[in-house]
Amino acid sequence: MKKIMKSIGVLSLASALLVGCSTNSEKSNTKKETVTIWSYGSDNVKNTYEMLADSFNKSDYGKKYELNVEFISSGTNAQSLRDRTIAAEKAGKKDTDYDIIEVADAELSAYMSEGGEDFFEKIDKSKVPNAKNVIAQTSTGQDILLPYRGTTVVLAYNSDKVKNPPKTSEELYQWIKEHKGKFAYNSPGTGGAGGSFVTTSVYNKLPAEALMSSDAKWKEQWQPGFDLLTELHPYLYQTGGKTVYPHKNQGALDLLANQEIDITPAWVDQVVNGINTGILPESIKMAQIDPAFTGNLATLAIPKIGGNSEGAHAVMDFMVSSEAQTILLDQMGAFPVIDTSNVKSDNTKMISKFDISKFRTSSTGILGTDLIKKWDEEIATLK
Repeated sequence: MKKIMKSIGVLSLASALLVGCSTNSEKSNTKKETVTIWSYGSDNVKNTYEMLADSFNKSDYGKKYELNVEFISSGTNAQSLRDRTIAAEKAGKKDTDYDIIEVADAELSAYMSEGGEDFFEKIDKSKVPNAKNVIAQTSTGQDILLPYRGTTVVLAYNSDKVKNPPKTSEELYQWIKEHKGKFAYNSPGTGGAGGSFVTTSVYNKLPAEALMSSDAKWKEQWQPGFDLLTELHPYLYQTGGKTVYPHKNQGALDLLANQEIDITPAWVDQVVNGINTGILPESIKMAQIDPAFTGNLATLAIPKIGGNSEGAHAVMDFMVSSEAQTILLDQMGAFPVIDTSNVKSDNTKMISKFDISKFRTSSTGILGTDLIKKWDEEIATLK
């Protein structure tokens, strides 16, 4: 009898071990795949990405994938994301953690010229069903770039002082002359809002194709735009009898908040965040002129050196979902790339008048740097 009980005990133990092995095997088979997304910018972008990753990991996507964020903070002198990925590709690396990366649509040509025409995978839209809801469109690379947030430069104005803001660029220039000292734009080398004002002032006088070209021939046609900037110079914000160009985008918004000026070009997201945080008074409103100021679309792309293409497609699908678009608008003031009626955020009231499908983008390559240099030499030095 003891022998029988002993045999039963051995069999039971063996069965338990087998069950345990089976359970462990199932756990190992259901282990989540890591997918890594890379981005760059300021702390608010980083914080938003971390919030997006947390939401992704708690969603149905998170049943299979664990999203990890790698972030390069601006102002740290760290190697750029483009330099890192291209260096990895040239070193022959495969299956890296560059699964999905943020790419400004204006950067695409640089990636292609340095990393090769096939640096990125073509997006399989069947794996990104939410892409059908995206109304924003990049100026180039539609088969490899997926827009996920946008912003543009608009006129930010004090509605207590300006009842009817300018509707066209010519009306704006005339308003500046009629309201001496009440308009400012930041020096273009310190912020994109001022850069957009300078770019559009120059390129509005050129054929539309010029704004999407890095051909040096267009530099020969810049002078009429610079003549305009020279003409406007004495009518801009002044201190001590001298025209002053604020430092950085925020510098111009500070002048607006303090009622030292009445109008300035500004990024939509900065105005939204400024009003929400109380940095800007509620009297500050936004308007777009025609032709519009330039803006940009932040896009996502899948490098071929990445190790998880399937996971990258899942992340793309999440990033253009209503949930992610709401987070982006709430946390960053980022303009949704889907219809705002599908975004549950109070911030939609501030941006409802703008149509992202009509955003004006630019891709001038190295000419953008040359434009700022010319401004520094010819406009910043004016008395």
